[in-house]
Amino acid sequence: MRSLRLIAPVLLAAVLCAPQVASAQAFSDTQRSDIEGIIKNYLMAHPEVLEDAMNELSKRQAADEEKKHQEAIAKNADEIFNSPRGIVLGNKDGDVTFVEFFDYNCGYCKRAMADMLDLLKNDSKLKVVLKEFPVLSEGSVEAAKVAVAVRMQDPKKYLDFHTKLLGGRGTAAAKQLGGRGPADKARAMAVAKDVGLDTAKIEKDLASPE
Repeated sequence: MRSLRLIAPVLLAAVLCAPQVASAQAFSDTQRSDIEGIIKNYLMAHPEVLEDAMNELSKRQAADEEKKHQEAIAKNADEIFNSPRGIVLGNKDGDVTFVEFFDYNCGYCKRAMADMLDLLKNDSKLKVVLKEFPVLSEGSVEAAKVAVAVRMQDPKKYLDFHTKLLGGRGTAAAKQLGGRGPADKARAMAVAKDVGLDTAKIEKDLASPE
């Protein structure tokens, strides 16, 4: 049995590779039938081999994906971490940089906001970069454009605007628009007004190339 455990994987590899070497080392029908029978019996007796193979494949695929992600980050590092269009919170010279791509209509982003604020409060060496990433709806795009205009007008008020629009519930703007609903231009403009920004200027800036 021990010799079978050693031989079966080798035979399996041979069968899988057979099409590539068929011209030089073709198996006869009898040989192929015998090999397939041995492999089938081995796998039926030791099905954990298939699980081990799938786990190894998953590990290799995950490693390949991680490598691609790291390469993409390295290639775009300056734009990701140092773009003048990003909002920087916390320690601008921090030893750790946390970049959040968010959508004002993203439920996960809403729930993660409190954690992000706690990290800022408790880690004096943390740098946080916020990036508008409106992908869920046209309302998301509208809200993001208003947010960009807010940054252009007064970056110091951006965080107040951001937390109120992303949080939604309880603000004067939310009550004005009938409670909590999807973020769009109307809600974003109401929040901008709520935090003391010049909405007329925002309207003008919305038409700018920026």
